[in-house]
Amino acid sequence: MAATVSELLLHWYDQHARDLPWRLPPAAPLPDDPSWPYRVWLSEVMLQQTTVAAVKPYFAKFVETWPNVKALAAADEAEIMSAWAGLGYYSRARNLAKAAREVAAMGGFPRTEAELRKLPGLGAYTAAAIAAIAFGERAVVVDANVERVVARLFAIEEPLPGARKAIRERADAITPESRAGDFAQAMMDLGSQICTTRAPKCLLCPLAEQCAAKAKGNAEDLPVKPPKKVKPERVGTAYWIERGEESAREVWLVTRQGTGMLGGMRALPDDGWSAREDGSGEPPIDGEWELLGAVSHAFTHASLTLSVARYAGELLPSGEGEWWPVEQLDDAGLPTLFAKAARLALAQD
Repeated sequence: MAATVSELLLHWYDQHARDLPWRLPPAAPLPDDPSWPYRVWLSEVMLQQTTVAAVKPYFAKFVETWPNVKALAAADEAEIMSAWAGLGYYSRARNLAKAAREVAAMGGFPRTEAELRKLPGLGAYTAAAIAAIAFGERAVVVDANVERVVARLFAIEEPLPGARKAIRERADAITPESRAGDFAQAMMDLGSQICTTRAPKCLLCPLAEQCAAKAKGNAEDLPVKPPKKVKPERVGTAYWIERGEESAREVWLVTRQGTGMLGGMRALPDDGWSAREDGSGEPPIDGEWELLGAVSHAFTHASLTLSVARYAGELLPSGEGEWWPVEQLDDAGLPTLFAKAARLALAQD
């Protein structure tokens, strides 16, 4: 009898699985350890729209600082946001803190996909992945890599997003009852390592003989994606306000509102560009400002050019904020955008 898709894929995975800090070896039994689902959940949240290479150091930092969900639930949210700084998509960190508190209150993670979906920040893919990988539950796990593998395997030529229903149905049809977590991770590995967006390595693929797109010669064309929308361009200004001399220099930082772009993060004060497309807000102090230059940053939904202005007067800012030692600015947990702006300001010294 010919091997099934899942059998072929799992056999390949047993030999070629990536060694990742949040994974078990192939076919390993699930640990009887309450920190295991925590590690799976943490990694899957971090991996949303983020590469494995980028996630590894953050994952290591989080599990060292907060080794289990109770420890994370008890952490100050500002500390979590600071530890997350640079990883992007900061709503994930806010939802991480909320979900940790809910899970700690429940006494542990729910096992099923449906119950996991109720936690903050968990969508269909993430909930299914945690159910399968952490608990061995059969769940249909479809991320961008799996989407690509399935579209090619069955030559689904309908453009996205309309094709997603057919892709999910096909993914469901090949998902086995056993080794659910290994199968999900095997599909992800196949998509990221072999069935790549460009120049797929069909000669190395364990599913090559079953692949309808390979037979038709159009594997690289699938899945069919809609044209990319042009990102709007936004402008704004960040303000560098400093006091002190030499080693005692301090810069004025604020904490952004808990919701919205970069919410809850420490940052330089700005002109409200995130709320106003033209960044037309007033500077935090009346007086003379020196324009130092500008930095560029790409968000998912828009591109931003952020000018950086340095205060040249003697007044001090009022309102909520804190003076932060310039020598320790790396410890402030500034998001990437404001870290760029700070580097520009410091380069002008």
